[in-house]
Amino acid sequence: MQKTYFRKAAGTARFAYNWALDQWQQQYAAWKSDPTLPKPSDAALRRQLNAIKRNAFPWMLEVTKNAPQMAIRHLGQALKNFFAGIAEPPTFKKKGRHDHFTLTNDQFTVKRHKVHIPKLGWVRMHESLRFVGKVLGGTISRTADRWFLSVTLEIPDSPCIRRENQAVVGVDLGISALATLSTGEKIPGPKAYATAMQKLRQLSKQFSRQMDTAKVRAGLKPGEPIPKGMHIPWSENMRKTQRRIARLHARIANIRNHTLHQLTTDLVDRFDVVAIEDLNVAGMLRNHKLARAIADMGFGEFRRQLEYKAAQRGKTVIVVNRWYPSSKTCASCGYKMAKMPLSVREWTCPACGTHHDRDINAAINL
Repeated sequence: MQKTYFRKAAGTARFAYNWALDQWQQQYAAWKSDPTLPKPSDAALRRQLNAIKRNAFPWMLEVTKNAPQMAIRHLGQALKNFFAGIAEPPTFKKKGRHDHFTLTNDQFTVKRHKVHIPKLGWVRMHESLRFVGKVLGGTISRTADRWFLSVTLEIPDSPCIRRENQAVVGVDLGISALATLSTGEKIPGPKAYATAMQKLRQLSKQFSRQMDTAKVRAGLKPGEPIPKGMHIPWSENMRKTQRRIARLHARIANIRNHTLHQLTTDLVDRFDVVAIEDLNVAGMLRNHKLARAIADMGFGEFRRQLEYKAAQRGKTVIVVNRWYPSSKTCASCGYKMAKMPLSVREWTCPACGTHHDRDINAAINL
């Protein structure tokens, strides 16, 4: 019953978002051709939906009113970001990829291990809230076959502790070790995707065989592409395999995020200034030999977490230019090597004779 309600609410939010985006596109085109017409806005679209939903979409009344209303608010923010030049234009949401809905603080109540949701009642949670503060809102979302509640809280800023002699560290990100610190520490990466790859391949092959069987039942040949508009009925075993694949992907993401959170929290707790390199992750992913290993480390997520945690604690993150030759410059005398391929992991400076570990030397230079 609870999962059914969540699916209905998420579907209502997705439908309202797509409906509002379609209406906005039509009304914006009309306003461009005739400026005397009212310019569309998310507030006007919310009023329009409220006026027609009881007759046109009565199934919306089965879930909380926040589901469609907050979805249109999110569309309005997405449009503002687009016109401000900080985001891509909003696109229509697809079923199965955007299963979530948002609640305002007056529409739900959290008490210990329970949350009260409108038109559903009390729902048990796996854990209670970790922080104490003013509740601003919450989002219920689906990952694989599990539903999560993310609560936004307003809490007082934690006191910033600044030392007289600031501790500074350079961090060099890599594949063999996720992060190498200028202190000489090397933090290994979880390599969650590489670890789970064999199981993932096994499940993918199993699902492919089940899909071929379903095609034969529908009158197609195994491996034949499905004609546009044709529906292939899934068996219960196909759905089970799909859920197992989704849970495995979710586990991979959780392991990666857990490692990154531990590392970034440790860095901002121990050091006042953290220097990192401005990596061109998108360009690095074009290297097909290393793309999978690079994506498995999560360099972009590492920088995002480090920057917001440093800002919360009053620490500083210095981003060094990506063209700075940190790896091939001697940290002892400053001599710069002409060339240094990735296969060279250790080298000796020809000027001062210092023997370097490539990653530690880069971290010290940063």
